[in-house]
Amino acid sequence: MDGNGRWAQKQGEQRISGHLNGVRPIRETLTGATEIGVKYLTLYAFSTENWSRPKDEVDALMELLVSTLASEVEELDSNGVRLRTIGDTDSLPPGCRAALMKAMERTAKNDRITLTLALSYSARWDILRMVRSIATDIREGRIDTHAVNEDLIDDRLSTRGMPDPELLIRTSGEQRISNFLLWEIAYAELWFTPVLWPDFRKEHLFQAILDYQHRERRFGLTREQLPAS
Repeated sequence: MDGNGRWAQKQGEQRISGHLNGVRPIRETLTGATEIGVKYLTLYAFSTENWSRPKDEVDALMELLVSTLASEVEELDSNGVRLRTIGDTDSLPPGCRAALMKAMERTAKNDRITLTLALSYSARWDILRMVRSIATDIREGRIDTHAVNEDLIDDRLSTRGMPDPELLIRTSGEQRISNFLLWEIAYAELWFTPVLWPDFRKEHLFQAILDYQHRERRFGLTREQLPAS
């Protein structure tokens, strides 16, 4: 969800204004995804690198997270949204962790759509954590090196239990991955838009999905090997 800061600058406002105006696109994207039957929606909300931003901006983001969760959790629950998170949530302020836990506990039994917030997340952090976990089990004799395969890696990442993404959308015109789900997006389709995140609406989501539906996904096969549709 990129472009909040640039959106605020274009309006002649402080960066936090962009983050505040980034809440509506989250609602719209979640609503649009739910309307068309998407089962998993993952939002890159705060990366491990974002901790290096100015303290006042980080503090404001954390406060915004708490207030948004508090105001939205009832609607999330009533609409069948299950909330979960990935990332180093232990590094979040206690108030944020408490708000997250409360919202996740309340929505834990919902199954219409799973909304995952990537908070204090980076793919390299997750992969490093996974490697250390497996290395420890090998050293202590709990698993053999020959048991290390893709399924084991999947199970040790914070995204375990989630299907790999089929479509990755990045806003604001930047055309890079920025350390997001690097293992999981091996075969994801990528869609880049110049629209800044505060201006993103569910119509843009639908545009991305329509484009995705016209792509041929071969997963390493030739076109002739694909099953007839």
